[in-house]
Amino acid sequence: MATFDIKMPKMGESVTECTITVLNVKVGDVIEEDTELFEITSAKTAATIPSPVAGKIVKINYAEGDTVPVGLPVVVVDTDVDAVATPSETKEEKEETPPTSSDAKVTPTPAVTEVHRGSVERWYSPVVLERAKAAKVSQEELDSIQGTGFGGRVSKADIVRYIEQKKGAPAPTPRVERSASVVAPQSSRPQVTAPTIPIGPDDKVIPMDPIRRIIADRMVQSVQVAPHVTSFMKIDITDLVAWREAEKDAFKKKEGFALTYMTPVIEAVAHALKQYPRINASVDGYNIIERKHINVGMAVALPDGNLVVPVIHDADKLSRTGVAEQVSQLAEKSRSGKLSPDEMSGGTFTISNYGSSGTLFGTPIINQPEAAILGIGAIEKELAILETASGDVVATRHKMYLSFSYDHRIIDGMLGGAFLQAVAHYLEDWKTNKGL
Repeated sequence: MATFDIKMPKMGESVTECTITVLNVKVGDVIEEDTELFEITSAKTAATIPSPVAGKIVKINYAEGDTVPVGLPVVVVDTDVDAVATPSETKEEKEETPPTSSDAKVTPTPAVTEVHRGSVERWYSPVVLERAKAAKVSQEELDSIQGTGFGGRVSKADIVRYIEQKKGAPAPTPRVERSASVVAPQSSRPQVTAPTIPIGPDDKVIPMDPIRRIIADRMVQSVQVAPHVTSFMKIDITDLVAWREAEKDAFKKKEGFALTYMTPVIEAVAHALKQYPRINASVDGYNIIERKHINVGMAVALPDGNLVVPVIHDADKLSRTGVAEQVSQLAEKSRSGKLSPDEMSGGTFTISNYGSSGTLFGTPIINQPEAAILGIGAIEKELAILETASGDVVATRHKMYLSFSYDHRIIDGMLGGAFLQAVAHYLEDWKTNKGL
């Protein structure tokens, strides 16, 4: 039997584990290449994992809800043609039988143990349970540990830190310190706990789905880590609107995809980031990391109400048509759940188009570990006073608000304002920039 392991993919530089949210196959299924095997979520995004080979599912090491380290095999496929053509019930039964304790020592951990605390379910991986048992950590102590993993799950680092603290030894820091880094001191701010929420008899309790839990955790993390400042600017994009209206039909007929307003906005942002590289940065302790590549993420709303942020890599090196193609393809892949890990990682700056829902302006939250995010509002017609050679005149103009949120640790108001001005000038001066 020739087998092929479908491993948990790496979903970003700092992602070490992902959670299986949906299993689309079972042991014994015969699959083709590109069959969707399972859906996963991580601390950064969500994705559907297809099979790179055809064959028969002979083993599934994990269940829905399990958090799996990157690189471990999730599904094992028999690629032997004869085995695929002749199913073996005996083999399937054997594969579905839970492994004994001796088997567990030589195979990847097949599942996690489920533990209940009152009305709240908590899951602990075998690694966590093994370390807790070795250190004589009681179930009550384990339940009291505040986890930093997905959905508040206790990770290996959490249990190690707790055991070291219990011994009275300094806890190992979870971050990797570079030799030249200067690390910021730990905050002495007291931990904030959510209030107890009363639930009435007629209230409906709806558990968050995995993607919404990730969004919630990331938003809380961002506002706790970065002091946000938001600057606003209303810009006149009348020339841009006129240009798009004149070009969009011919453009779609020629290229096969739409020319949306996101395309010139990404172009303007890439241009401004080259002028002000401090915006295209991250904060690491007391170090500022200015990114070499300009990788622009765009928030895309999904049909279920959640959102993902696909990334246009090296946006500054693409033509306008190239940007438009990327915008179209990534938006379509996002809504159909076809994004690859590479298409969702490596972002250095994000754009949020809340104007698509009619919102005029808002205060977007920074997508960590980036240092800034731009929000674009709905385009509205309004009367404006224009200066002409023959005097002031009143005219109908197309206006749009830009809102720019940035990390005040490394970006001050002067720099933030200069960047926003650069984006605004690029979009307003479209008679100069309109050439494809």
